[in-house]
Amino acid sequence: MRGWWRLIKLNTIHAKLLATYLLLIVLGTSLMSSYILWSFHAYFMRTRQVDLANWTDALSESVADSLEEQNFQRVNILVQRYGAPQNLTLRIFNPQGSLLATSDPKLDQQVQDWYTVPGMSAALQKRTAQGIAKGIFSSTDRLYIAKPIVRNGQFLGVLRMSITLGQFQRQFTRVIGSVMGSLAVTILLCALISTRFARSLSRPIEIMRNFAIRLGSGEFGGMLTIHENNELDQLAAELNRMSERLASLDHERRTFLANVSHELRTPISNVQVTVDALRSGAYEEPQLRDRFFQTIENETKRLSRLIHDLLDLGRLEAGVSQLEKQTISLRGLIERAVNAIELRMQAAGVSLQVKVVDLLIQGDGERLLQAILNLLDNAIKHSQSESQVLISGYSEGKQAVIKIQDQGKGISDHDLPRIFEQFYTTDPSRSGNSNGLGLAIAKRIIEAHQGSITASSIANQGATFTIYLPLK
Repeated sequence: MRGWWRLIKLNTIHAKLLATYLLLIVLGTSLMSSYILWSFHAYFMRTRQVDLANWTDALSESVADSLEEQNFQRVNILVQRYGAPQNLTLRIFNPQGSLLATSDPKLDQQVQDWYTVPGMSAALQKRTAQGIAKGIFSSTDRLYIAKPIVRNGQFLGVLRMSITLGQFQRQFTRVIGSVMGSLAVTILLCALISTRFARSLSRPIEIMRNFAIRLGSGEFGGMLTIHENNELDQLAAELNRMSERLASLDHERRTFLANVSHELRTPISNVQVTVDALRSGAYEEPQLRDRFFQTIENETKRLSRLIHDLLDLGRLEAGVSQLEKQTISLRGLIERAVNAIELRMQAAGVSLQVKVVDLLIQGDGERLLQAILNLLDNAIKHSQSESQVLISGYSEGKQAVIKIQDQGKGISDHDLPRIFEQFYTTDPSRSGNSNGLGLAIAKRIIEAHQGSITASSIANQGATFTIYLPLK
């Protein structure tokens, strides 16, 4: 039972597509068949009515000649010649409505009042009437025309002609049967074609649905292959890109958690070891005690910086960090950054050269200062003593460009593409105060200002970080 339910669920799209195609096919072919049959019937009736009108016009001239001459025998001969019992009935009446001649005398002698016969009342009032009516003493349909006979303004009588439609109706019934048979065969063939077509559409949709279900369950990185040469190919390509992106994000998440664990474990372990040593008696030795307290203080500050940077990075990536934008002088911003880091540069034996054009930009001054300080901090860490860091700022089109260039060893080609990743550092041992978040935070700050940042390097000549920010 469960297997059948699963089969029904899988074939829901196929069943809906097939039902839609069949409904449209049945509706379309039925309308087309009905229109063809209606057109055929209307065309036949118009043709027979025109023929009937032409016959009565021709006969009325001959009958008018005979009536003018009061030659009723000739009138009867004309009626018998052109009339045919059971098929075509021809009648001639005088102006008072009395029957003068008929092609079916046996039937007509039973009629008491000709005024009640369809078309006669109008014809006796000198108006031509035609249409379809039942036979006088039968239930078969007949096409009739009643035409007044007028010569030189004199009303001579009425000519009424009718033909049976039985043979046409029998032929039309056979035509309807042929059309319905053709319609049934057409629907059957279209149903077979629609089944195949619906399956060709539903199969890739089902494949993509199952693929999306696997993505939802956490199976990232899989690839979907569909060859349809239509929008389904584009959808499959988007699903593949989403799968790759989710796999990449999942990998980044796992790497991030591993890096956070590593960064937190080291200072915590150092503090724990130091506390254990103090408890074991190191507290009684003043020199050793002071060094252990300094270690605890350093590791605590390191933890504080790491947690602050993690929170800062999280707010920037989530977009919840509000920027207090205002007009900022680029030269003033660089001067603030230089003043803040000047003592560190002097302690490291690194000189600074600044060439900044006075430009106005729009942004959050404190956040931009943080990004520039992170870049300068990185430049100091990788600069050798007696080297120089160059800061330049200028305009390029509608952008302000800030370049920070150091004279260190540079960044290897292997490290350069990943330099802005979280926790990534070119120092595998993670020695020093770096936690690998400074450049990542700087990049997020610049991007939050609708800007961009790039890095380039030449071996043993230093690295250059370039910031692009929109001018006011």
